[in-house]
Amino acid sequence: MGGLREVAAPFVALRPSGLTVRDRLKGLTAEDEKTLRLVGDLLGTLAARDLKARCAAGTEHDTDRWAEPKRALTEESSSRWAGSITKATHDQWALARRGQLAHIHSLEAGIATITHRLSLPVGEKGSKRAPGGYRTRREWFAKSRRLHLLTDRLETARADREAGVVHVVRGGKRLLNTRHHLDAARLTEEQWRTRWEAGRRFLAADGESGKRFGNETIRVTPDGEVSLKLPALLAYLANAPHGRYVLAARVVFAHRGEQWRDRVTANRAVAYRIHEDVLRGRWYLTASWTSPPVKTVPLAAARTGGPVGVDTNADHLAAWRLDVHGNPVGEPLRFGFDLSGTAQHRDAQVRHALIRLLHWAKRHGLAIAVEDLGFTGEKTREKYGRRTRFRKLISGMPVSRLRARLVSMAAELGITIVAVDPACTSRWGAQHWQKPLTTKNRKTTRHDAAAVAIGRRALGHPIRLGAPPRPLRHWGRTAPPPHDRSDRVGHRTVQAEPLAPRREENRPRIPGPRTRSVRAGCGANAVDQDTQYRSGRPAEHEFWQQQDSLPLSL
Repeated sequence: MGGLREVAAPFVALRPSGLTVRDRLKGLTAEDEKTLRLVGDLLGTLAARDLKARCAAGTEHDTDRWAEPKRALTEESSSRWAGSITKATHDQWALARRGQLAHIHSLEAGIATITHRLSLPVGEKGSKRAPGGYRTRREWFAKSRRLHLLTDRLETARADREAGVVHVVRGGKRLLNTRHHLDAARLTEEQWRTRWEAGRRFLAADGESGKRFGNETIRVTPDGEVSLKLPALLAYLANAPHGRYVLAARVVFAHRGEQWRDRVTANRAVAYRIHEDVLRGRWYLTASWTSPPVKTVPLAAARTGGPVGVDTNADHLAAWRLDVHGNPVGEPLRFGFDLSGTAQHRDAQVRHALIRLLHWAKRHGLAIAVEDLGFTGEKTREKYGRRTRFRKLISGMPVSRLRARLVSMAAELGITIVAVDPACTSRWGAQHWQKPLTTKNRKTTRHDAAAVAIGRRALGHPIRLGAPPRPLRHWGRTAPPPHDRSDRVGHRTVQAEPLAPRREENRPRIPGPRTRSVRAGCGANAVDQDTQYRSGRPAEHEFWQQQDSLPLSL
């Protein structure tokens, strides 16, 4: 078995290069909603047809096969709508390919774990690095059957990938499966059909710099007027010149409104998407654009003042501030969130916890150190065996969403994010920091100790060692040990190094008692190093140093 892998160096996380804002389309008339549904249904049908052709082409897709369906789509819609549809189709196919590869890696990890455990005797205990054998013969037999099942799935997935076959559902696979379980979902067939049609509509257009207001297909003026180019088959619905339809609603982006207005005024590209929220009965307009990459803060500058280490957990964020030497400062912090309930509730909980953490870091002028977590190949059910609760805990952690939101929200507040290697931070933090940081009035948890380990790794300090030496002192020794002047309790903690500045000069006179045996105002010779009984010091005030040495025979 090999040793530990090399720990990657910490780095400053890049700021997001894309921005997205959304506003509700208020005041839409019945005619506006009818027109939006007709346009969205028509374009959705064209998008479904193009996706079918793209999936059939597989890996043999090239420029000619891209241009041919685009020309066919242009005849039924427009060149701009056709360009948006073909680009969205290709992006969806590429996303399915990445998901297919991740599924193959998960199957390979599960098969490797089962094969290893089946090769061991029943009941053999495992180690920290490798699992042991299965507990019973019954479990061994069940896992041997599951091995054949996973092997068959892996062969099928590999064959699909080699052939370029992907499985994509416009509208979502989950919503499609809900059709067969309407009673469990508490939906009628009509309600499900409404959601299905809304999910399959296509009302999105990419922007183009140099065009009027940055988008000719869905145009939004600086004062909030929204209009869209109608497809050729629906040109008769136009209420404005050049086959356009102007909505009665006006949009006002409360967040980043000034940035959006500057872009559309300068005719820079802005992409728009219109969608309907069936549950609320509302329509929304989403605007997005890319921004030039911003030069990140150097790592040395981010370490100035010390960071705050943050450990990500399933129900809270554990944080602890560190100084520049890697020592914990103050008390540990905890920012909790609840991941039960709907997706909107979980997302709001994550954002609320992050904004509290960011505001605290902003007040103290600190950078944030987090783990560069992925959990890409560790969600397989075979890795953790019977520990179903732990598997659910790992799978439920919002790692990717939390990381993306943390980086984007921190960029708005001007806070630097330092990402570190997650290897052994929890284990070493609990081993070396949990007990020393526990006091009578403070119970340090494993997660608090992990936050300290993360912060030390961001500073470039080792986790398993003690704190590095403090800066060289100008004045000789530190405070003497307790009890009395003798070193009965142990030697003094820090001595001045040979290169320490002003090491040979007199120590300053500190008012008040320095030890229990010295009263305030005493110790007049404390500033004279030669009066101390030390090796290499003459102690000139003693009488025997003033005489010549005599032979022992006299």
